[in-house]
Amino acid sequence: MVRRTYTYIIFGVGFLLLIAAFLKVPVGYGPGGALCFLALALFGLSFVPTADPAGEAPAPMSFFDRLTGIFFEPSGVFRNLRWHPRWLAPLLITSLLGFAYSTAFTYRLTPERIVGFTTDKVVEQFSIPPEQAKQMKAQQIEEAKTPTKVAGHAVTTFVGAFTLTAVIAALYMLLVLLFGGRLGFWQALAMAAWAALPAALIGRVLSLVLLYLKDPDDIHPVRGQISLVTDNLGGLIDAAERPVIYTVLSFFGVLSFYQLWLTATGLRNTSEKLGSSSAWTVALIFWFTGMLLAVAFNALFSGFIS
Repeated sequence: MVRRTYTYIIFGVGFLLLIAAFLKVPVGYGPGGALCFLALALFGLSFVPTADPAGEAPAPMSFFDRLTGIFFEPSGVFRNLRWHPRWLAPLLITSLLGFAYSTAFTYRLTPERIVGFTTDKVVEQFSIPPEQAKQMKAQQIEEAKTPTKVAGHAVTTFVGAFTLTAVIAALYMLLVLLFGGRLGFWQALAMAAWAALPAALIGRVLSLVLLYLKDPDDIHPVRGQISLVTDNLGGLIDAAERPVIYTVLSFFGVLSFYQLWLTATGLRNTSEKLGSSSAWTVALIFWFTGMLLAVAFNALFSGFIS
């Protein structure tokens, strides 16, 4: 559940940031708009009741017990989330790691190279006039070098992570219901957030290390923003020549399968009356759907990963 008092505070901060952006303070409209959206979303979700699981509720696990347990005893963590659905901490960790990596990536490769590459691809894809492309490139480079706008990305990153996780949680809830189980929204949100944390943490930390071990000239300015860890079969294929096959094979990797296993484990232990085979079916549906969406995107915009 969410206390509505918090949503008023979040909305107020967002509104103040929007006013600051309107007064030409270099923060941009993104953080303020994101916080206002988050406040409205949380206000609406505050009316969603917490499910009341059957059986006697265990004592809530501490944050550190959950953080260590999700790696070494995930079933126990997910069973505890059935009664105590805590979701904020994993989302904050995932968002901060994503923000830290994207910021370090930008400074390591330089905004000029990243923006120059993406702008050139946009010009090729959408036939933008040269003058407009030049102006767009200059504006994006300036924003990438403005500290207040860079800091604002931390806010938009978290709001984006929350929104995506909330949508996935709602779909988990519906699919579990279709397979004869029972899963409340807040339990689904907590499960989705914690199931995604280990793979994200391992991938981001390793990518940060590789970012400073590799020569920046050898790092792709777009693909590298996702991850620098080559733990999947996509490394066997030239992404520029076969973008669709590359995308499919990139889903066959250690971290991808690890998250898939955690998702199935989470669904089985956080839900009620859901068997192991049904939990794996739901997890595989999401894994396959994610692969199809990635394939469609990279097929349409293959130039960005070449």
